[in-house]
Amino acid sequence: MKKILLFLFAGLLASAFSSCVILSPKKYKSLLAKQDSLNKGWNESQLMNENLEGLIAKLRKDTTGLSSALNDMKSRYSEMDNNYSKLRSNSSTEINKLSADLKKREQRLKEVEEILRKRDEATNKLKEKLQQALLGFTQSGLTVEIKNGKVYVSLTDKLLFPSGSIIIDEKGKQALTQLADVLKQQPEINIAVEGHTDSQKITNLGQIKDNWDLSVLRSTSVVRFLTEICKVQPVRMTATGKGEFQPLGPNTSAESRSKNRRIEIVLSPKLDELYDLIKQ
Repeated sequence: MKKILLFLFAGLLASAFSSCVILSPKKYKSLLAKQDSLNKGWNESQLMNENLEGLIAKLRKDTTGLSSALNDMKSRYSEMDNNYSKLRSNSSTEINKLSADLKKREQRLKEVEEILRKRDEATNKLKEKLQQALLGFTQSGLTVEIKNGKVYVSLTDKLLFPSGSIIIDEKGKQALTQLADVLKQQPEINIAVEGHTDSQKITNLGQIKDNWDLSVLRSTSVVRFLTEICKVQPVRMTATGKGEFQPLGPNTSAESRSKNRRIEIVLSPKLDELYDLIKQ
């Protein structure tokens, strides 16, 4: 382009000389100014062209990079879509399994609740029967109450034993006989006999060394009477001695010590059905 301009300029000069026209300094300067302007425009065009070519190269490079990134994203999307389909399929299977397990648990819970309801109903009926059967002994220190789903029949030592003795007296035998009549009608009830004492030390009781001995021996005396005389099934019976360590109140007076010296007969329904459910 620059050469073309020079040729044009030379042509203009030649034409001018050939026509015998003499250029004035003013026209000559004007032609030089035009030449400079054309050169400047050419240089600017060249620079712009170079910039555009660089921009095109950069855009091509960016396009190549974007195309690669797009292909990579398509591959990742396809992989994620496959994973989502698998997850959705697995989730559906898991949800169905959890739903089935939940229904099974709900059914077991209803069965447990029904067993506990029957237990509470049976416990309340047993308490009422015992209260009616032993009504005549309440003034002698006999009580019947329900605690933690069990029936507790508490008999003070003065109702069962002479002072310091492990031999049941006549009044105690009457109370235990009437108690046994109710128990024999309730074969599903387990029976635990617990002996309790006050905190006073044992003195002059022969082979009975301490309150442990006294509580255990009184408990076994009651169990023997209920099983041997009243014919309650021995397999249902348990005898334990608690000594002085589960008092009903402080051993600070004769009255409170008398309450602590007692036999507690704990009656609890058999819950084999419930235990079988829990094991499942």
